[in-house]
Amino acid sequence: MSKNEVLKGLFLVGLGATSYGMLATFVKLAYNENFTTAEVTSSQFIYGILGMLIINGFQKLKSKQPVINASKKNIVQLMLAGTSLGMTSVFYYLCVKYINVSIAIVLLMQTVWMGVLLEWVLDKVVPSSKKITAVIVVLLGTILATNMTSASSLQVDWRGIFWGLLAAASFTTTMFTANKIALGVSSAQRSLYMLLGGAVIVFAFALFTQNTPFNFEIFYKWGIFLALFGTIIPPILLNAGFPKTGIGLGSIISSLELPVSVLMAYIILGEKVVFIQWLGIVLIIAAIVIMNTHFKKK
Repeated sequence: MSKNEVLKGLFLVGLGATSYGMLATFVKLAYNENFTTAEVTSSQFIYGILGMLIINGFQKLKSKQPVINASKKNIVQLMLAGTSLGMTSVFYYLCVKYINVSIAIVLLMQTVWMGVLLEWVLDKVVPSSKKITAVIVVLLGTILATNMTSASSLQVDWRGIFWGLLAAASFTTTMFTANKIALGVSSAQRSLYMLLGGAVIVFAFALFTQNTPFNFEIFYKWGIFLALFGTIIPPILLNAGFPKTGIGLGSIISSLELPVSVLMAYIILGEKVVFIQWLGIVLIIAAIVIMNTHFKKK
């Protein structure tokens, strides 16, 4: 692959990760206007599904060759995988409700070690010394990035920690399954059916938790932003960029989500981020680099 293609892939992955990084700040802003988690997630998934339907229709019209349609088996598999995507949104937004965005994104990045653990349990792949080192660095970085060493850590709402770790676990499941099923189907189709599966979880959550009249203002105030930066732009850019960069290099660039999310929270929400937290964020990114860099033996 040419150098220009790799650079193009890096740009696409970086832009996709940046979009994801902006998402939690929009959720927090919606919460500040008294919108509920049910309203936030429902609007995001409804707009996301509509967007993906339009993109799929456009691809079919534009393509000169017949588009490979997902089989019934593919659709069922993708929708089942999508349920964990829906859970990720619900859990992560509940997490953001109780704690700062700068801490919530660090908790979501625990997918680094959770992915290693899941691979070990399900695929029987014993983690290498490099991966074990990366996991230790992530855990150390998490302690610093969440500022757990200070007295102020005792004031953190532990409900946020709980939901944040659940979000990381469900997101790990999403990544693990999404990379194994219906790989011959277009990324737009895969995204659509996974969103449909996630919508089942989101709508069920809304049905059981929304105890006030649904505020439809969410659709024209924040719904479009949430869908664009959460369910439309990132999957398209990441699916287009990763084949050009490869999983290793792509994973390193996608870690941009972490500093972007913290910066957005710092600039727009005015969240306090101290030096030790930035140090922890650097360590987590370093761990991702360690896991995805191949060192040549002399």
